[in-house]
Amino acid sequence: MSTLAEQLVDGRWESPDDTIEVVNPADGTITGHCAWGGPGDAVRAADAAARAFDGWAGLPARARGDILRAAADLLTQRSDTIGRLLALEAGKRLPEALGEVAFSAEYFRWFAEQARRPEGEVIPPEAAGRRHLTIARPVGVVASLTPWNFPCSIQARKLAPALAAGCSVVARVSEKAPLAVTEMVRCLVDAGVPAGVVNLVHGPAREVTQALLGHQAVRAVSFTGSTEVGREIMATASRRVVRPLLELGGDAAFIVFEDADLDAAVEGALLAKFRNTGQSCIAANRFIVHESVFEEFTGRLVKAVDAMTVGDGLCDPCPDLGPVIDASRVEAVSAMVDEALGAGATRLTREFTLPDGGTYAAPALLADVPDHAALATREVFGPAAAVFSFRDEDEALARANATEMGLAGYFWSRDASRLWRVAERLQVGIVGANNALPSVAFAPMGGVKQSGLGREGAAAGLEEFQDVRYLAVGL
Repeated sequence: MSTLAEQLVDGRWESPDDTIEVVNPADGTITGHCAWGGPGDAVRAADAAARAFDGWAGLPARARGDILRAAADLLTQRSDTIGRLLALEAGKRLPEALGEVAFSAEYFRWFAEQARRPEGEVIPPEAAGRRHLTIARPVGVVASLTPWNFPCSIQARKLAPALAAGCSVVARVSEKAPLAVTEMVRCLVDAGVPAGVVNLVHGPAREVTQALLGHQAVRAVSFTGSTEVGREIMATASRRVVRPLLELGGDAAFIVFEDADLDAAVEGALLAKFRNTGQSCIAANRFIVHESVFEEFTGRLVKAVDAMTVGDGLCDPCPDLGPVIDASRVEAVSAMVDEALGAGATRLTREFTLPDGGTYAAPALLADVPDHAALATREVFGPAAAVFSFRDEDEALARANATEMGLAGYFWSRDASRLWRVAERLQVGIVGANNALPSVAFAPMGGVKQSGLGREGAAAGLEEFQDVRYLAVGL
């Protein structure tokens, strides 16, 4: 398995003279290198995608589906090697890295089937001698821009439906974790995706993005990342009326009601907060707990966090938490915790002695956090969270919704009526009710408010890459 993330342009793997290092955040060693291109490579890739589009779009849906299914099989066969590479470059715990590769394969497998399902409709006419129909056509060349936290599965969530719809793609992935996703793209090539249909470029994010959005063939951009960058991409896309599909920042609340199964709620809290060391857009940011169970739930959660181990995700036995991606992430999380403590918050969890050599952040739960503190108002993207109490359902929802973000939200309750009420009132696109792992390939994922536009996964995810055309026929 290569430790050089090459570029793929028009079916040819390329290695520009310039490379940058890919660093293992667990110990600071060099995991590999990333071929470092630029806007010119992005333009060449978009040119290739434009040339390849008609041929790919013209293939029968079954033929496209067969290639996607073959890619899923190759990804599964190579999962041990790709998963280990992912753990090395992103600092993931090996079980989580292997799980991400398996989840990525599931996107290709599911959309291979979805490509063949019926689409369009026949509309009943209102006048004799007329017929009305709709058909779906691929939107065109897609720019797919993805981050480092789930580099394979997020890129798969974009590539699979775009390719199933008949689009060609130019992908740009984060230079912090480009190796495993490059090998995932290699699976597509080896499965038979024609030259130019999938292209992969590396290079400065802003310059590459500007080049792609300025290219006349690019008709849609799918981006996952921060809200700030998403706003810039949306503004740039508007100049040429390029369709934006944006999954942006999150600020998920985790509500524990008085009737919750506390054992299940604590287990769910650990998953929702600490999966991928808290580096997830849908991670729980704020725990909001009913006052009658606040002490018990918080005590159990603190005990579980205090028992966590922190270390290299490739060690045996595997630690509970790995490193965060780099030193800047350590500094950002530490700054949030320090600010809250300085403003009067109380640290509930123990002090951790962290391993040397890597970029590790200590897990932390804080109480008495002021409402204005960053830990209470901003996406943390690390293993820290604030804990608040509430008196009634209205107060819990008011606190949960008091954010400009609206990606995900979680709550625990055994009241069937409350399940519906709270799910309908949470201002988010993804609700986990007694479920800390809501992401699946066959359900639509996406946010509201400042957390994005559009949906990924499920039939809705395919429709994002299609134009609906209306056909009026005179007989």
